[in-house]
Amino acid sequence: MPIDFRRSWSDEDLDLYRDNVVRFVETEVLPHDEEARKRGHVGHEVWRKAGSLGLLCADIPDDYGGAGGDFRHEAVVYEEMSRRGLTGMATSVHAIVAHYVFNHGTEEQKQRYLPRMASGELVGAIAMTEPGAGSDLQGVRTRAEKKDGGYLINGSKTFITNGYLTGLVLVVCKTDPAQGAKGTSILIVETEGCEGFRVGRVLDKIGMKAQDTSELFFDDVRVSADALLGGQEGQGFFQLMSDLPYERTIIGVSALAAMEGAYQATLDYVRDRKAFGKPIAEFQNTKFKLAEIATQIKVGRAFIDRCVEDLVAGRLDTATASMAKLWGTEAQGRVMDECLQLFGGYGYMNEYMVARMYADARVQRIYGGTNEIMKEVISRAL
Repeated sequence: MPIDFRRSWSDEDLDLYRDNVVRFVETEVLPHDEEARKRGHVGHEVWRKAGSLGLLCADIPDDYGGAGGDFRHEAVVYEEMSRRGLTGMATSVHAIVAHYVFNHGTEEQKQRYLPRMASGELVGAIAMTEPGAGSDLQGVRTRAEKKDGGYLINGSKTFITNGYLTGLVLVVCKTDPAQGAKGTSILIVETEGCEGFRVGRVLDKIGMKAQDTSELFFDDVRVSADALLGGQEGQGFFQLMSDLPYERTIIGVSALAAMEGAYQATLDYVRDRKAFGKPIAEFQNTKFKLAEIATQIKVGRAFIDRCVEDLVAGRLDTATASMAKLWGTEAQGRVMDECLQLFGGYGYMNEYMVARMYADARVQRIYGGTNEIMKEVISRAL
């Protein structure tokens, strides 16, 4: 059966918005994806085009330069990118950064940064992970010491999405190492002309080739006191934890849309590809595999749509968002593997979308908190 793209949370206005997103994706992103994969980033121009069309910070109020929508508008962008196997333009991380500023920043910080993020002038990144600290954020070693009325940042970060193109980095660091999690703060760093800030190599990943994932280095980076997110030290851990449902719902939404895109591509392929004188869609194994995939997508759609509705209504809890991330990404891995198998040898070729989607899917179980961490979070709520 073909995919039913209707969403329980959609309406006529969102359908029109989706049409605009599809036009942007198919004219500005898809034709340049191969070039972006080769160089390791999409470039700044496409970000500014997205901003000019109101596709960035879509759920940020227009008072701060956003489009004044809600999470559903963001979800449309993630879906249309993921369905086509386009992972280079990490609007999801950009949105997460914007929400940290919107939810926790001072009024001056919101006015200073959000309009420029909405326009695409500033690409957002969040520097959490370090060579020795991943899911365990309490192990962060990057230091920010008070000096001359501001802060001096020293440390290194790795696996930073949007790291190469970023103009605004939220740096998770220790302002008081003796206090553990309570000594963690987030500092805002504008990268242009920032002395002591350096982007290392664009990392060579097995998937998401068009997405700039980089190392970042901070060597005596000096920022003023008003660079402290929210204006109060020691709030970093709380700020990070409070926005996790938003981030994990994004991952669940993207996972399901990627599954839908892979399924549709596979359905088209098996109907056209012949073996032993008939389309491989007519073999019982193919029918049964497609039936399993279609069922997983149908079931997942009901759950993910409910999570989107709950997030918009402000009632989505951390455990349920963690379930969306856990189930969505595990199902994505299974579906991509089955779809690739149905493509046979062609499925292993990078020129086919299903091959890229297979490689891209693997990291979904790692970032945003590993799936092992998701199980820990869920178990605590039982």
